[in-house]
Amino acid sequence: MSDDGPDPVAEAVCSRAGCRAAARWRIDWRNPRIHAADRRKTWVACDEHVGYLREFLAARDFPVAVSPLDAAEATR
Repeated sequence: MSDDGPDPVAEAVCSRAGCRAAARWRIDWRNPRIHAADRRKTWVACDEHVGYLREFLAARDFPVAVSPLDAAEATR
Protein backbone atom coordinates (compact mmCIF):
# COMPACT_ATOMS: atom_id res chain seq x y z
CA MET A 1 0.00 0.00 0.00
CA SER A 2 1.43 3.34 -1.05
CA ASP A 3 0.78 6.59 0.79
CA ASP A 4 1.34 9.20 -1.92
CA GLY A 5 -1.18 11.54 -0.32
CA PRO A 6 -4.69 12.41 -1.42
CA ASP A 7 -5.68 12.32 -5.08
CA PRO A 8 -5.87 16.04 -6.03
CA VAL A 9 -8.50 15.45 -8.72
CA ALA A 10 -10.68 13.71 -6.16
CA GLU A 11 -10.55 16.88 -4.06
CA ALA A 12 -12.20 19.03 -6.77
CA VAL A 13 -15.98 19.08 -6.23
CA CYS A 14 -18.57 19.47 -8.99
CA SER A 15 -19.89 23.02 -9.47
CA ARG A 16 -23.51 21.86 -9.93
CA ALA A 17 -25.61 23.11 -7.02
CA GLY A 18 -26.05 20.40 -4.40
CA CYS A 19 -23.59 17.97 -6.01
CA ARG A 20 -20.66 16.80 -3.88
CA ALA A 21 -19.21 14.36 -6.44
CA ALA A 22 -15.58 14.46 -7.53
CA ALA A 23 -15.05 16.71 -10.55
CA ARG A 24 -13.44 15.18 -13.64
CA TRP A 25 -14.13 17.94 -16.20
CA ARG A 26 -13.12 21.58 -16.60
CA ILE A 27 -15.64 23.96 -18.17
CA ASP A 28 -14.21 27.30 -19.30
CA TRP A 29 -16.73 29.93 -20.27
CA ARG A 30 -17.24 33.64 -20.76
CA ASN A 31 -20.23 35.97 -20.70
CA PRO A 32 -19.45 38.22 -23.69
CA ARG A 33 -21.87 40.90 -22.44
CA ILE A 34 -19.81 41.55 -19.30
CA HIS A 35 -16.39 39.88 -19.76
CA ALA A 36 -13.54 41.06 -21.97
CA ALA A 37 -12.39 38.59 -24.64
CA ASP A 38 -9.43 37.49 -22.49
CA ARG A 39 -11.55 36.89 -19.35
CA ARG A 40 -12.61 33.30 -18.68
CA LYS A 41 -14.44 31.71 -15.77
CA THR A 42 -14.02 28.06 -14.87
CA TRP A 43 -16.44 25.58 -13.43
CA VAL A 44 -15.61 21.94 -12.73
CA ALA A 45 -18.02 19.05 -13.21
CA CYS A 46 -18.51 15.39 -12.41
CA ASP A 47 -19.32 12.92 -15.18
CA GLU A 48 -23.05 13.18 -14.45
CA HIS A 49 -23.29 16.99 -14.67
CA VAL A 50 -20.75 17.98 -17.34
CA GLY A 51 -23.41 17.90 -20.08
CA TYR A 52 -25.95 19.78 -17.98
CA LEU A 53 -23.53 22.58 -17.10
CA ARG A 54 -22.24 22.87 -20.69
CA GLU A 55 -25.79 23.10 -22.04
CA PHE A 56 -26.77 25.61 -19.35
CA LEU A 57 -24.00 27.96 -20.55
CA ALA A 58 -24.41 27.25 -24.28
CA ALA A 59 -28.15 28.02 -24.07
CA ARG A 60 -27.16 31.55 -23.03
CA ASP A 61 -24.85 31.88 -26.07
CA PHE A 62 -21.75 31.91 -23.87
CA PRO A 63 -18.56 30.59 -25.46
CA VAL A 64 -17.87 27.26 -23.72
CA ALA A 65 -14.93 24.83 -23.81
CA VAL A 66 -14.91 21.49 -21.99
CA SER A 67 -11.74 19.53 -21.26
CA PRO A 68 -10.63 16.83 -18.82
CA LEU A 69 -9.60 18.16 -15.43
CA ASP A 70 -6.02 17.23 -14.65
CA ALA A 71 -4.43 16.88 -11.22
CA ALA A 72 -2.55 20.21 -11.38
CA GLU A 73 -5.75 22.14 -12.12
CA ALA A 74 -7.80 20.47 -9.41
CA THR A 75 -5.80 22.08 -6.62
CA ARG A 76 -5.84 25.66 -7.92
